[in-house]
Amino acid sequence: MKSKEDVIKEMQLVVEQMRLDDIEENPDCENEFFTCDACGDTKSLAGSVQYGNYRLCNDCVLYAEAGFELGQIKDIEELINAMEDKRLEADCEFLKQEEKKLQN
Repeated sequence: MKSKEDVIKEMQLVVEQMRLDDIEENPDCENEFFTCDACGDTKSLAGSVQYGNYRLCNDCVLYAEAGFELGQIKDIEELINAMEDKRLEADCEFLKQEEKKLQN
């Protein structure tokens, strides 16, 4: 059986290759952005994955796939729920930045 570290290292390689493959197939996707449904950050489409109704950035795809492989999550909803605090932080940060823009 693989160790947690081995699983994560393997998944990092897989997820990075997905990102590189996306850029190779469509170089523009590296400069196209979306808001990740898991972390709430604005991220590049390159290496992102659509899981049902949710689009996850490349970083969160790593969390999802490692979580599945390690048996820590059984579906994408679990990851989305676990990342709720992170999304809240991202939303608050966005609002702070918008407020600063309005004051200038």
